[in-house]
Amino acid sequence: MSAVSPNQAQDLAWLLRGLGEEVPHIRGSVLLTSDGMLKAADGFDRTSAEQFAALASGLFSIARSAGTKFDGANEVRQVVAELKSSQLFISWAGFNSVLAVLAAAEADPAIVGLEMARLIKSVQPFLHTAARSTATTINGNPST
Repeated sequence: MSAVSPNQAQDLAWLLRGLGEEVPHIRGSVLLTSDGMLKAADGFDRTSAEQFAALASGLFSIARSAGTKFDGANEVRQVVAELKSSQLFISWAGFNSVLAVLAAAEADPAIVGLEMARLIKSVQPFLHTAARSTATTINGNPST
């Protein structure tokens, strides 16, 4: 697997934009790596998209930990949070990838979840994120 190129990131943003146009009351969406790096966004400015990606990554990680402890597996299908005036949906989107959507309170959660699943299923190979190298270098020297 290779990293997402800038052109693919543009295509992924287009996919997210299509989701927002297809499903009523979606405020914004992000595609992120499972460790929180933003890959694509729609409906957010850059700073908000990065914050939303970090938040989604944290919630997804907590759900994986809960699954490991109480379900015997760290596989997460979806995390849903109902806020005062919004709904938050976070779904596994492929190898090392997560899709997070923020919708208004009046959004139908069944429709949001279904359309997220459809999007993921239809383009899943393009959503995969290559694993990061475990060894990094700083000034040409391996870091510890």
